[in-house]
Amino acid sequence: MQPTATVLVYSDNSNTRAQVRLATGRRPAPDVSLVEFIECATPAAVIKELDKGGIDVCVLDGEAVPMGGMGVCRQIKDEIFNCPPALVLIGRPQDAWLATWSRADAAVTLPVDPVEFAASLASLLRRRNLLSA
Repeated sequence: MQPTATVLVYSDNSNTRAQVRLATGRRPAPDVSLVEFIECATPAAVIKELDKGGIDVCVLDGEAVPMGGMGVCRQIKDEIFNCPPALVLIGRPQDAWLATWSRADAAVTLPVDPVEFAASLASLLRRRNLLSA
């Protein structure tokens, strides 16, 4: 297991970013790496960080302004080579089809439920570890 996993969190709302950090804790599950966060408040910052490399999972706020996480997700899946898995935070369970359109690897509803979120994030980190092995 790698020493740390880097999770990019995109939201224009600092409270949403805090919910993600709190739901994750030091690690989302005992069998995955410790997590460090890179927080982004703009789509341009997301692209800049992904271009640098080293991101293991992206968490994207579907309710962000001016560009929602689903639009950002679709863009990075099209433009970033070896794009990391993406988890999209959606406003309503009925928006899950939009998360599929955006090519998100997982979706959870807002406000963040810590158990559901941690399980989804851990699953994506496990998958990322298997793909990179």
